[in-house]
Amino acid sequence: MEATVIGFHQDEEEYWVADLSCGHSRHFRHNPPWQEREWVTTPEGREQFLGTALDCKECDAANRRG
Repeated sequence: MEATVIGFHQDEEEYWVADLSCGHSRHFRHNPPWQEREWVTTPEGREQFLGTALDCKECDAANRRG
């Protein structure tokens, strides 16, 4: 399931995490393609990523269970 990036925060290891419209988050450090990760390392890059639709693995897993 796709969800829209609505913001960002840093996790306990100070990696950037995208906040999704579904209420879940996506760690870019674990999700290739790697060029996505480099976009979130600057404020300008994070701003450009707002509104982008990304796959939410947590929503996909919940849909498979339900």
